[in-house]
Amino acid sequence: MLITGIGLQCFQQLTGTDAAVYYSPEIFKDAGTKGNSNLLAATIAVGVTKTSFVLVATFLIDKLGRKPLLYISTIGMTVCLFSVGVSLSLLKEGVAGAAPALAIISVCGTLAFFSVGIAPICWVLTSEIFPLRYRAQAVALGAAANRVCSGLVGMSFLSVSHTITVAGTFFVFAAMSALSVAFVHLVVPETKGKSLEQIESLFFRITIVGKEAMSRLKMSRITCTNSHLPIDIFNLHVELQFNIRRSSIKN
Repeated sequence: MLITGIGLQCFQQLTGTDAAVYYSPEIFKDAGTKGNSNLLAATIAVGVTKTSFVLVATFLIDKLGRKPLLYISTIGMTVCLFSVGVSLSLLKEGVAGAAPALAIISVCGTLAFFSVGIAPICWVLTSEIFPLRYRAQAVALGAAANRVCSGLVGMSFLSVSHTITVAGTFFVFAAMSALSVAFVHLVVPETKGKSLEQIESLFFRITIVGKEAMSRLKMSRITCTNSHLPIDIFNLHVELQFNIRRSSIKN
């Protein structure tokens, strides 16, 4: 549970959306936007996009579910962040064309996907998955991790972008966003329509399945040590994933 809650809070910030908001004028300057009025208009578009899609999320979160929205959010952010990096790289090489407009649209798209998914859902999930007796402490840990990651990204953005360029920084953010897709797939359960007891039992079953798999793995190692045969780790991993998904479906 702690891995799920704190991991989501960290990934919410490590994808660089706060940096995109804080330093949007600098990003748009690198994207070729000229004039203070144009920079102001682009920055306002960022703020309006972020606010609007948070409102959209309030209508979708109980209709589509938490996990589908997280998939949409993290995959969309990965594509948009990568697109920002590509457009800024093209501008760095002197290839203009549609690159400036693509950079602005991609930044706005990143914040739209962020606001419709991982931004609100990480707070919803951290308030749902923890038992009542530990919820206050666990949510506080998640919030602390969120703020620490936000501070690290915000304070390091300019120095990192000067070292590896702004485009390179967005490629790093895109990689972190891609990791968040894998994290959602492997660790985050669907909590839509489930009671607190069902959610707790879901994590308990995943833990039991994992312990059984580890026990079997140890036994396989002992057997293989005696017989000098290789271990079929892949089949054990597939069976573990199947058991986890089957327990999720039953709930």
